[in-house]
Amino acid sequence: MSKIKIVTDSTSYMKKEFAKIEDISVVELNYSFSDETSKEGFPGEFEDFFNRLSNSKLFPTTSQPSSGEFLSEFEKAFNKGYDHIIAILLSSKLSGTYNSALLAKDMLGDDRITVIDSMQAASNLRFLAIDALEMAKSNRPVDEIVSYIENKKHNMWIYVTVETLEYLRRGGRLTGIQSAIGEVLNIKPIIQLKGGKLELLEKVRGKNKAIRNIAEKVSEDVERISICHIFNEKESIRLKEDLESRFPKAEITIDELGPVIGCHLGPKAIGICFY
Repeated sequence: MSKIKIVTDSTSYMKKEFAKIEDISVVELNYSFSDETSKEGFPGEFEDFFNRLSNSKLFPTTSQPSSGEFLSEFEKAFNKGYDHIIAILLSSKLSGTYNSALLAKDMLGDDRITVIDSMQAASNLRFLAIDALEMAKSNRPVDEIVSYIENKKHNMWIYVTVETLEYLRRGGRLTGIQSAIGEVLNIKPIIQLKGGKLELLEKVRGKNKAIRNIAEKVSEDVERISICHIFNEKESIRLKEDLESRFPKAEITIDELGPVIGCHLGPKAIGICFY
């Protein structure tokens, strides 16, 4: 019977206690304000970052974990008696995290490590890691788990909108003029994750309309939905109630987005991840 270790990264926004109980390794990405670099942290630890983001004209930079951090996690897993490691990580089109893990695997030269580019982020990344964990606990073979993840990652969706265009502008996604015009006209973008990249899907007038638009994109056969937000519990609860009435059989949760993804969206951003 093969003992399989699941590794993911902090942009899955997995709760620290759950990861500890299930022995999932969560390798943290980094963010920097000026010359001060910090680890991303876990849900429940993001308030100071977003307060600083809201009250500063500085815009943070983000960076992937080092290959050495993955190397350390891989070595610890084998030392604890795991027979195989499956690392499921943030889309390679959003971060170099996947490449850092590949480099660590090459440094060890161990074929018992499988590194997967999830092509996903946030709760969809967490869903994949948890599904892999449950399959491993059910003694499913490595090849079957990897095949499931590789297939499932192409059948997941993320849509998000923002309270203000300011953070998209600061992050270089909008010019100052585009941002100013958008704010005057109350334009809200609908951003989707497609092919592992964040893309502008459409623009609508008003936050409420944007949230309705996002909710309408959920398919009838949905199994799991995460309402992702940045300090926007009120709108998240309303959206959850709406989705629960439409999809009574689906598992629906409300989850936080952290600094690495959230810095580009800003406080009060809200979206959904689902499959």
